[in-house]
Parts: sequence; structure tokens; C-alpha cells
Amino acid sequence: MLDPSLLLFPLLLALLATGLGFPPLIGYLAAGFALYAAGVDALPFLQPIADLGVLLLLFAIGLKLDLRGLARAEIWGGASIHLALTMVITTSAIKLFSVMGIALFDELSLNQAVLLAFALGFSSTVFAIKMLEERGETQSLYGRTAIGILIMQDLFAVLYLTISKGALPSPWALLLLGLPLLRPLFYRLMDRVGHGEMLVLFGLAMALVPGAALFESVGLKPDLGALVLGLLLAGHVKASELSKSLFLFKELFLVAFFLTIGQQGLPTGAEVLTALALMLLLPIKLGLFLLLLARFRLRLRSALMASLSLGNFSEFGLIVLTAAIAAGSMDPSWLRVVALLVAFSFLLAAPLSTHGQSIYLRLRNQLLRLERHPLHPDDQPIRLGQPRVLIFGMGRIGSGAYDELKQHFGDTLLGIDHKQEIIERHEQAGRRVVMGDATDTDFWDKLEHSDSVELVILAMPAHHGNLFTAEQLARIEFQGRVAAISRWPEEAEALKEMGVHSVYNIYEAAGSGVAEQVVELVKKPA
Repeated sequence: MLDPSLLLFPLLLALLATGLGFPPLIGYLAAGFALYAAGVDALPFLQPIADLGVLLLLFAIGLKLDLRGLARAEIWGGASIHLALTMVITTSAIKLFSVMGIALFDELSLNQAVLLAFALGFSSTVFAIKMLEERGETQSLYGRTAIGILIMQDLFAVLYLTISKGALPSPWALLLLGLPLLRPLFYRLMDRVGHGEMLVLFGLAMALVPGAALFESVGLKPDLGALVLGLLLAGHVKASELSKSLFLFKELFLVAFFLTIGQQGLPTGAEVLTALALMLLLPIKLGLFLLLLARFRLRLRSALMASLSLGNFSEFGLIVLTAAIAAGSMDPSWLRVVALLVAFSFLLAAPLSTHGQSIYLRLRNQLLRLERHPLHPDDQPIRLGQPRVLIFGMGRIGSGAYDELKQHFGDTLLGIDHKQEIIERHEQAGRRVVMGDATDTDFWDKLEHSDSVELVILAMPAHHGNLFTAEQLARIEFQGRVAAISRWPEEAEALKEMGVHSVYNIYEAAGSGVAEQVVELVKKPA
């Protein structure tokens, strides 16, 4: 039976990591190494749980993904060009290290060096999505760009893994092209499952059965199947609700994923030196992303923030090397090297990604010459006109506030949101809404001054977004009134300290709204 005390390793080390300013996943990685060092054998139940966590991660990505976005030049072009350049540079560096006699590099043939370079060309989907979700920026322009590039990289990895098997997928795989024809059936099922545990069960079943299991049965990667099923369900009105319902399951299962990386085994001194030498390539990888995304006309901040999200080495490198070792193409010691390299890259990438905004502010003047004009259509500065009320975040709360305030302010309201599909939906409903990312400092730097604004409502779903917007309003010395939403008392306190005049707890406000409607109903004659 499993010793329950083993659960304390990841918990305590995750707490230590967060206390030091790192994301908890760094603690989970350290826990894997600590368990191995303590003599705990590899826990066999962890791998299936870890695999399930990755499957649910990709399924959740599919639920939120606009497939048309992958056709954008900065995504397919950025991913393809970056991988090609990275492979050339990394292969050259490996051969240089070999000539210099560093650690294990002289053991690699040219073909093995190219294979290792390919494995190191990927960025971590799990790490990047986790960091973006913690900041609530998966739907920002830079977040969507980073996720799109990650998915393109995943497709490259799937192609390699398919070829590395030495056999093509089953001819039956062609039938998967007919899956979109089943979308009406999937939608009908989704309509019928309701909103509770049946919705969660539906999501798990769809990700694992017609997703992972079906694709694996015809010789394709199960991860790809989970992603495709998420894409097929993305257009349903419950897609966002399903993604949120699976959130805690996905988070918990991903703990096992990071533990399994740490349990690859303790590396030797030569393997540690090899990993440290390869870490010298990480700034080059990050810099290439920055240059490429700037060439595709993303604003400097968007290009830098996306690059920081992608500036790491990937767990897919471990998957690629596992396949290569199974085929006899690589020595097993390289699996430990790359596992250590992935951990090192997370340790460096975590604070860089967390403090991306301050890094941008520090480097903006030096790097601004990289920016190309005209800017990307989705990254243009915003002209607000002369509204009296601004509402940041036009989800359900923001749109409800808009409709209620329209009775008092008429057409002088303006909503701001960073999702194109939300903009289009509100425009069809007759609301005045423009695209903008309030968490982008360039939005505030380039915002046209307007004396007409009397009231600002902060209705974004992520607390950090509302808090950052309140900071920017204080910075520009906004003289009007500011109201915001919160979920927890500590969030309300932070907003008030930043000068917000009124903070509404969304749970309490919902209860008050129900009470008001009941009172009105009681007052009416029967």
C-alpha cells in the first residue's frame, strides 16, 4: 500500500517553491527528484495519471481554440521557421561542444546530434499553459499566439513519433476525417448532460474514448485525439463551462506529470555538466522567438511576453527521446540529461515569465527598434472616442452591467475586451465594444486622452487583470469613479488599496440580485 506520507513531498516542496516566488510546479519537479534520492522506487500508478493530465490539458486547449487562428502567419510561420533555425543552431553547438571535449557530447554522431536538436526545439505546452492560466492570459493576443505555436510544435512531434514507429498509421485512420460529421451528435449529447457531474463525466469520456483511445487504435498519438475532440466541441455554448469543470482534475493530474519527470533518476556529474552546457542555448531560443514574432508585426510587448512563455525546453523532448531510445537510436543516459535540462529551464523560465511585465518595461526602450509598422491588425492602439462609462471585460458580468447602465447613460457606454469573438457577438447585439487588452501597458501608453470618462467598471474574470488596470488608472491620475468585481475578501482589499471606490463580491451580488427580484415579485398583486 502507498505510504500516505509521500504526498507531503510534493505539497511541502510546492509551498517552498511558491514562498520563493516560483510556481508550484517547480516544487513538484523537485519532489520527484527527492523521492528518487530517498530511495523510493518509481511509483507505477503515477504514469497513467500523468498521461491523463496531459490528455486533459490538450482537450482543454482544444475547447478554447479557434482553429482558424492556426492559419495565421505568425503561428505556422513562427513555429516552422523557429524549429528549423533552432535545429541548425543547436546541431552546430553540439558539434562544437564535442570538439571542445565537453562531457558527453563526443559520444554523439551527426544523426544523433540532429535528433537531439529536434527534441530541444520544442517548448513545454504544460509549463506555458500553466503559467498563462495562472495569470489569466490564455486568451490575450500573446497567449493565443504562444498556444498556437505550441500546438504546431505538438503536431511536428506527433509526425515524428508516427514516423519513428517504422510504420504508417492504419489505413483506418482516414476514417477520422469523418469525425466532424459526428459533431451534431456530440452537441446533442452535450445538451442533454446538464451542468453537474454528468458534464464532467461527458468531458472525460469524450477526451479518452473517441479522442485518445480511438486515435491510438489507428496508430496515431492519443494526445492528438484529445486535442481534436476538444476542437470539435469548441463551438458549443457549454465549451467554456466544460473547460472550467475539468480544471481541478487537470491541475491535480498534472502534479503526477511533474513528479514523473523528477523520477527519471539522479544524473551523474557528466550528465549535469552536459545539461548545463545545453542551457546556454536557451537565451538563443528565446531571442529567436522574439525576433520572429516582431518580424510578424506583433507589438514589442506581445512578442516579448509570448517569447518568455515559450523560452523553455519541453517534456515532448523526453517523449521524442524515449521513442529514439526504444528504437536504439540514442543511449538511455540522454533521457536523464534532457529531464534535468527541462527542470533547469523551468527554474529559469518561471521567474522570467512571472516578471515578464517588469522585464518589458526595463527593456522597452532598447528593444523598441525591433517593432515593425504597421502593427499586426490585432495589436493596434485603441481610440476610444468620448464615452462617459468604460467597462473592461465584456463577459456575462460586464455585458449585464452595460445593459443596466444603458438606461441611465444611453449610448455613451463603451465596452473593452480582448477576445474577437466577444467583440463580434456584442456588435451584433447593438453594444458599442472595441478590442483592447487592459493588461498591456502599451494599451495605456498609446491610449488617447479623454476627459469625458466619468466611470470605469473593472469586470474582467481574472483578479490580476482588474488590479493591474486599477494600477494603470492610478498612474494616469484618472479623476472619475472606479468600480470592480472580486471573488474573495483579500482581492477586494487589494483593489481598494489601489484606489477603487466600490468593490462588488460577485457571489454576494448574485444573492442580492435574487433577493431584489423576489421582493419585487412579492410586492406585485397576485
